[in-house]
Amino acid sequence: MDRRALSADPADLARDLLGCVLVRVLGDGRTLAGRIVETEAYLGVADRACHSFAGRRTPRVEPMYAPGGTAYVYFTYGMHCCMNVVCGKPGEPVAVLLRGLEPLEGLDAMHAHRARAGRPILDDALCRGPGNLCKAFAIGLDLSGADMTRDARLWLARGSLTPAESRRVRATPRVGIGDAGAWTKRRLRFLLDGSPGVTRA
Repeated sequence: MDRRALSADPADLARDLLGCVLVRVLGDGRTLAGRIVETEAYLGVADRACHSFAGRRTPRVEPMYAPGGTAYVYFTYGMHCCMNVVCGKPGEPVAVLLRGLEPLEGLDAMHAHRARAGRPILDDALCRGPGNLCKAFAIGLDLSGADMTRDARLWLARGSLTPAESRRVRATPRVGIGDAGAWTKRRLRFLLDGSPGVTRA
């Protein structure tokens, strides 16, 4: 997908990314791919749940101020990374969090990345949840700031939903948002209802 397609209102893009495909090429040349089935929109400086709320601008958050199509990856809870697609104009820090994928290609590598002793992981659960998604796709802080319209390691391919799937799209409040006032209940999470790749919130 090009920069024009990825420079959009975050709520609109969060809905439009359902059915699109995230592609990751590893250092050894293997390709991983997954179909997006769950997203969340973050609306920038007015959004109390957004990292750029009130114009916050730290080295970690800086990629949010980049052009649409930039990857914003952050480390959270001391244990995993989460990946966003920046979608504003330069200087407009808005983004879409990728929360869940249906794995399409490279499942062996995803299983290796997610391996835990004695606890096999079902294919459907490999990329369920933003932290698991990043682990499965080997997405780390080194990719924060990557230009997804040009970077050979990480990009988005167009996709679509069938008419039947379009009728299953739901908008709900975002997951794990604490006391963010009215923003806590804003319906800015978009999902394909019934997909096994959707977080059980």
